[in-house]
Amino acid sequence: MYSQTYATHPVIDADFVVYRLEEAGATLLALPGTGWSTRLRSSSLEIVRTALEAYGWTEARIRPAVPSAEKITRMDEALGWIPLIPLDRYVLRRVVGARSLVHPLTDRHLYSWRRLGSALGADHKAVQRWHAQGIGMIVQALSRG
Repeated sequence: MYSQTYATHPVIDADFVVYRLEEAGATLLALPGTGWSTRLRSSSLEIVRTALEAYGWTEARIRPAVPSAEKITRMDEALGWIPLIPLDRYVLRRVVGARSLVHPLTDRHLYSWRRLGSALGADHKAVQRWHAQGIGMIVQALSRG
């Protein structure tokens, strides 16, 4: 999506920032959501689990591969760019953050322009303009150093 690699010669433009934010969003969504939880799941009880398995009601969810440490580092860097948008422009921050969430398996945005527009009570074309403004602010801040 961008012409040159960031490691050798950084070309910081809107395409580069959007690419890195979408990569970060996909990496974030690929991280496993497991771990210790305080809530009780009924399917964790042995009797319920065996009954579900006996009737063939097992969930077959396809999970993306766990991201590498390098991808997680790149994710942390890219998501750290969102606070470069001034705090008083919090709507732009929300739009840029929401549009960066891309499903890691399908490469589809979790929030379409129209869905963001209805969530914010605005026209989807206005949301697209706000996204471009937010990306422009990030590019400007990164270019300054």
